[in-house]
Amino acid sequence: MKNYFTARKIAKIAIMTALSYVLYLINIPLAFMFPSFLALNLSDVPALIGGFSMGPIAGGIIVLVKILLKLPFSHTMCVGELSDLLNGLTFVIASSLFYKYNRTKKGAVISLIIGSVCSILVATVCNLYIMIPLYLKVMGFTLDKIASLCPPSFNVTENNFYTYYTFGAVIPFNLLRCLLASVITFLLYKSLTKLINKIGD
Repeated sequence: MKNYFTARKIAKIAIMTALSYVLYLINIPLAFMFPSFLALNLSDVPALIGGFSMGPIAGGIIVLVKILLKLPFSHTMCVGELSDLLNGLTFVIASSLFYKYNRTKKGAVISLIIGSVCSILVATVCNLYIMIPLYLKVMGFTLDKIASLCPPSFNVTENNFYTYYTFGAVIPFNLLRCLLASVITFLLYKSLTKLINKIGD
């Protein structure tokens, strides 16, 4: 482990973390499709590229530090950040771990698919059994209040909230999140890896 954290690798991780953090602050609202508290960002892309080029440990560190930097500015009592941490770690570590042993274009595609599936599964379970209960308890929301944050066109109520939230929000939202991050990572990985590999040369 001591040999893993060389000055050069730490510098690479720091650069990718900074880029990931900046992208984490740039949210793309999709309130016409999903609840208003679900917004897209592309912060997983630098973490994926870092994980592909330096291994799953580096990718996980990028995700973790990005979240830690955001915690002081949380608007959700850190509940949203906890969700992002679990989803991001699953996506990045699962993808980069598979790619570590299959470093081909086909291996990259399969690794991103594996990471996406794992992340969507974790997001679904965590949202239903951890995040929503935490929102209700920590932030004092009622289920009716959370339902009111959903797009009006879906007519979400307290009674049908969990059905809508699972199949109309969490799964499609995270599918879109992972798909965008995967496509961008696949397209940019080689060129960006060449750039970050020049660090310390």
